Amino acid sequence: MRSLIIIGAGFALWLLLLGICRWQQLPFRQMTVMFCGIWFAVALFKMWLGVSIAGYAVQEEFPIFLLIFLPPVLFSGAVYWQFGRRNGQ
Repeated sequence: MRSLIIIGAGFALWLLLLGICRWQQLPFRQMTVMFCGIWFAVALFKMWLGVSIAGYAVQEEFPIFLLIFLPPVLFSGAVYWQFGRRNGQ
């Protein structure tokens, strides 16, 4: 359940950055790359917490890292592929 909440937070972060991108008139590609970097850091931090504090092995935490990292990033990339490239951004 906690992982679903974190994944939802990833989509919320993507929406927030999309709003900032529109407000500041930044290129959609720049926002997509920025989101991927930020979300990678968040997922890596969550993995570090699981390994160092909760005591899980890296091999146990890595699938959870992928589960948290990939859905929002793949969605962001798909939206960019569908709309951002078409607009020349």
